[in-house]
Amino acid sequence: MPPPAHEILPVTPDRWSELQELFGPSGAYSNCWCTWWRQTGSDFSRGCERRGEGNRALMAALVAAGDEPGLIAYRDGRPVGWVSVAPRPQFGRVLRSPTLRPAPAQADDTTTWSIVCFWMPRAERGHGLATALLDAAVAHAAARGAHAVEAYPVDTAGARQASANLFTGTLGMFRRAGFREVERGRGQQAIVRRQV
Repeated sequence: MPPPAHEILPVTPDRWSELQELFGPSGAYSNCWCTWWRQTGSDFSRGCERRGEGNRALMAALVAAGDEPGLIAYRDGRPVGWVSVAPRPQFGRVLRSPTLRPAPAQADDTTTWSIVCFWMPRAERGHGLATALLDAAVAHAAARGAHAVEAYPVDTAGARQASANLFTGTLGMFRRAGFREVERGRGQQAIVRRQV
Protein backbone atom coordinates (compact mmCIF):
# COMPACT_ATOMS: atom_id res chain seq x y z
CA MET A 1 0.00 0.00 0.00
CA PRO A 2 1.56 3.36 -0.97
CA PRO A 3 2.22 5.89 1.80
CA PRO A 4 -0.35 8.66 2.12
CA ALA A 5 0.29 11.80 0.08
CA HIS A 6 1.49 14.85 1.97
CA GLU A 7 1.79 18.52 1.18
CA ILE A 8 4.94 19.91 2.81
CA LEU A 9 5.37 23.66 3.20
CA PRO A 10 7.66 26.08 5.05
CA VAL A 11 6.34 27.42 8.32
CA THR A 12 5.51 31.07 7.68
CA PRO A 13 3.68 33.67 9.79
CA ASP A 14 0.34 32.66 8.25
CA ARG A 15 1.04 29.02 9.22
CA TRP A 16 2.14 29.71 12.80
CA SER A 17 -1.22 28.63 14.25
CA GLU A 18 -0.88 25.32 12.39
CA LEU A 19 2.55 24.70 13.94
CA GLN A 20 1.05 25.46 17.35
CA GLU A 21 -1.74 22.99 16.62
CA LEU A 22 0.77 20.32 15.57
CA PHE A 23 3.09 20.82 18.55
CA GLY A 24 0.19 21.00 21.00
CA PRO A 25 0.39 22.02 24.66
CA SER A 26 3.72 20.18 25.18
CA GLY A 27 5.49 22.14 22.45
CA ALA A 28 6.13 18.91 20.48
CA TYR A 29 8.19 17.28 23.23
CA SER A 30 8.72 18.45 26.82
CA ASN A 31 8.16 22.14 25.96
CA CYS A 32 10.99 22.12 23.42
CA TRP A 33 9.26 23.94 20.54
CA CYS A 34 12.18 22.66 18.45
CA THR A 35 14.55 25.23 19.92
CA TRP A 36 17.05 22.91 21.66
CA TRP A 37 19.60 23.09 18.82
CA ARG A 38 19.33 26.90 18.70
CA GLN A 39 20.16 27.70 22.34
CA THR A 40 22.62 27.08 25.12
CA GLY A 41 21.61 24.50 27.68
CA SER A 42 20.77 27.09 30.33
CA ASP A 43 18.74 29.25 27.92
CA PHE A 44 16.82 26.21 26.75
CA SER A 45 16.08 25.13 30.33
CA ARG A 46 14.78 28.60 31.18
CA GLY A 47 12.69 28.50 28.00
CA CYS A 48 11.02 25.28 29.20
CA GLU A 49 9.68 27.00 32.32
CA ARG A 50 6.01 28.00 32.49
CA ARG A 51 5.01 25.26 30.02
CA GLY A 52 7.63 26.27 27.46
CA GLU A 53 6.72 29.94 27.31
CA GLY A 54 10.25 31.11 26.42
CA ASN A 55 10.88 28.42 23.81
CA ARG A 56 7.49 29.04 22.20
CA ALA A 57 8.29 32.78 22.09
CA LEU A 58 11.66 32.09 20.44
CA MET A 59 10.08 29.91 17.73
CA ALA A 60 7.27 32.44 17.24
CA ALA A 61 9.86 35.22 16.76
CA LEU A 62 11.76 33.17 14.17
CA VAL A 63 8.57 32.50 12.24
CA ALA A 64 7.38 36.12 12.52
CA ALA A 65 10.74 37.33 11.17
CA GLY A 66 10.24 35.18 8.06
CA ASP A 67 13.15 32.85 8.85
CA GLU A 68 11.20 29.69 7.85
CA PRO A 69 12.88 27.53 10.54
CA GLY A 70 11.33 24.32 9.24
CA LEU A 71 8.66 22.60 7.22
CA ILE A 72 5.18 21.36 8.15
CA ALA A 73 3.66 18.29 6.53
CA TYR A 74 -0.08 18.29 5.88
CA ARG A 75 -2.40 15.47 5.04
CA ASP A 76 -5.94 16.35 4.01
CA GLY A 77 -5.24 19.95 5.09
CA ARG A 78 -4.28 18.95 8.65
CA PRO A 79 -0.71 19.41 10.04
CA VAL A 80 0.82 16.00 10.76
CA GLY A 81 4.62 16.41 10.86
CA TRP A 82 7.60 18.72 11.19
CA VAL A 83 11.25 18.91 10.16
CA SER A 84 13.68 21.59 11.30
CA VAL A 85 16.03 22.68 8.50
CA ALA A 86 18.05 25.89 8.22
CA PRO A 87 21.58 27.15 7.51
CA ARG A 88 23.97 25.42 9.94
CA PRO A 89 25.10 28.68 11.65
CA GLN A 90 21.56 29.04 13.08
CA PHE A 91 22.15 25.96 15.24
CA GLY A 92 24.55 27.13 17.92
CA ARG A 93 24.51 23.76 19.68
CA VAL A 94 26.00 22.14 16.56
CA LEU A 95 28.69 24.82 16.36
CA ARG A 96 29.60 24.36 20.05
CA SER A 97 29.47 20.56 20.12
CA PRO A 98 32.85 18.89 20.57
CA THR A 99 31.69 15.97 18.38
CA LEU A 100 29.49 17.68 15.76
CA ARG A 101 31.02 21.11 15.17
CA PRO A 102 32.60 21.88 11.82
CA ALA A 103 36.17 23.07 11.40
CA PRO A 104 36.51 26.73 12.50
CA ALA A 105 36.90 27.93 8.91
CA GLN A 106 33.51 26.35 8.05
CA ALA A 107 31.51 27.50 11.08
CA ASP A 108 30.03 30.53 9.29
CA ASP A 109 29.29 28.66 6.05
CA THR A 110 25.65 29.50 5.21
CA THR A 111 25.72 27.25 2.13
CA THR A 112 25.71 24.17 4.40
CA TRP A 113 22.29 23.58 5.88
CA SER A 114 21.44 21.27 8.77
CA ILE A 115 18.47 19.01 9.36
CA VAL A 116 18.31 18.67 13.13
CA CYS A 117 14.88 17.42 14.14
CA PHE A 118 11.79 15.53 13.03
CA TRP A 119 8.57 15.47 15.01
CA MET A 120 5.22 13.85 14.42
CA PRO A 121 2.50 12.43 16.64
CA ARG A 122 2.84 8.71 17.38
CA ALA A 123 -0.12 7.83 15.12
CA GLU A 124 1.72 9.31 12.11
CA ARG A 125 4.92 7.28 12.56
CA GLY A 126 5.82 4.31 10.42
CA HIS A 127 4.03 5.47 7.27
CA GLY A 128 6.88 7.16 5.34
CA LEU A 129 6.26 10.66 6.67
CA ALA A 130 9.83 11.16 7.96
CA THR A 131 11.22 10.20 4.55
CA ALA A 132 8.84 12.62 2.82
CA LEU A 133 9.92 15.37 5.23
CA LEU A 134 13.60 14.57 4.62
CA ASP A 135 13.18 14.77 0.84
CA ALA A 136 11.29 18.05 1.16
CA ALA A 137 13.94 19.49 3.51
CA VAL A 138 16.72 18.74 1.02
CA ALA A 139 14.73 20.34 -1.82
CA HIS A 140 13.90 23.37 0.38
CA ALA A 141 17.56 23.90 1.28
CA ALA A 142 18.72 23.53 -2.33
CA ALA A 143 16.09 26.01 -3.54
CA ARG A 144 17.42 28.55 -1.04
CA GLY A 145 21.07 28.27 -2.07
CA ALA A 146 22.43 25.36 -0.04
CA HIS A 147 25.38 23.54 -1.58
CA ALA A 148 25.30 20.78 1.02
CA VAL A 149 22.88 19.44 3.61
CA GLU A 150 24.14 17.92 6.84
CA ALA A 151 22.38 15.94 9.58
CA TYR A 152 23.14 14.07 12.80
CA PRO A 153 21.10 10.84 12.77
CA VAL A 154 21.25 7.89 15.13
CA ASP A 155 22.65 4.56 13.97
CA THR A 156 20.01 2.04 15.01
CA ALA A 157 21.85 -1.02 13.66
CA GLY A 158 21.92 -3.79 16.22
CA ALA A 159 19.99 -2.02 18.97
CA ARG A 160 16.39 -0.97 19.44
CA GLN A 161 16.06 2.71 20.32
CA ALA A 162 13.36 4.56 22.20
CA SER A 163 11.46 6.81 19.79
CA ALA A 164 12.37 9.83 21.95
CA ASN A 165 16.03 9.24 20.97
CA LEU A 166 15.30 9.32 17.24
CA PHE A 167 14.29 12.96 16.82
CA THR A 168 17.35 13.54 14.59
CA GLY A 169 16.31 10.68 12.30
CA THR A 170 17.97 7.33 11.65
CA LEU A 171 21.17 6.69 9.76
CA GLY A 172 19.43 4.19 7.49
CA MET A 173 16.83 6.74 6.41
CA PHE A 174 19.52 9.27 5.51
CA ARG A 175 21.60 6.69 3.65
CA ARG A 176 18.57 5.72 1.56
CA ALA A 177 18.16 9.43 0.71
CA GLY A 178 21.70 9.65 -0.70
CA PHE A 179 23.55 10.99 2.35
CA ARG A 180 26.99 9.63 3.17
CA GLU A 181 28.50 9.31 6.62
CA VAL A 182 31.43 11.70 6.96
CA GLU A 183 32.20 11.26 10.64
CA ARG A 184 30.99 9.43 13.71
CA GLY A 185 29.91 11.67 16.54
CA ARG A 186 29.39 10.42 20.05
CA GLY A 187 28.14 6.87 20.47
CA GLN A 188 25.52 6.02 17.89
CA GLN A 189 25.22 9.52 16.42
CA ALA A 190 26.67 10.01 12.94
CA ILE A 191 27.38 13.11 10.88
CA VAL A 192 26.03 12.69 7.35
CA ARG A 193 26.17 14.99 4.36
CA ARG A 194 24.74 15.25 0.87
CA GLN A 195 25.78 17.67 -1.87
CA VAL A 196 22.85 19.38 -3.57
